[in-house]
Amino acid sequence: MSRSATERLGDALILIDTAIEYAARSALDDVTVDAISLRIASGIECLQKLPDAVRDAMFGDAWPDVWGMRNRIAHTSSTVQPDVVMATVTHDLPGIRSRIADELAERESAR
Repeated sequence: MSRSATERLGDALILIDTAIEYAARSALDDVTVDAISLRIASGIECLQKLPDAVRDAMFGDAWPDVWGMRNRIAHTSSTVQPDVVMATVTHDLPGIRSRIADELAERESAR
């Protein structure tokens, strides 16, 4: 059984929130940075599985940059620098999280 768009959005939100939570810890060793990277990539993969129309409405022209972030993490994970991961958490994830939360709120209010 395929997951609904709402379920995929919920999964993405949990993964992004977890990445943000892990990044807030004081000790950011290699294992923690790897865990943050994995949550970011997995959250973006959830968004990739949304219907195109939903994803396009949420991200528009920014989607290739978001997907590119996932590709950099997934295909160069051994060389992803901790400062790049932290910059992603600080500068990119709040906007992504906001778009996910807004879409979920719209879906809830439409019920």
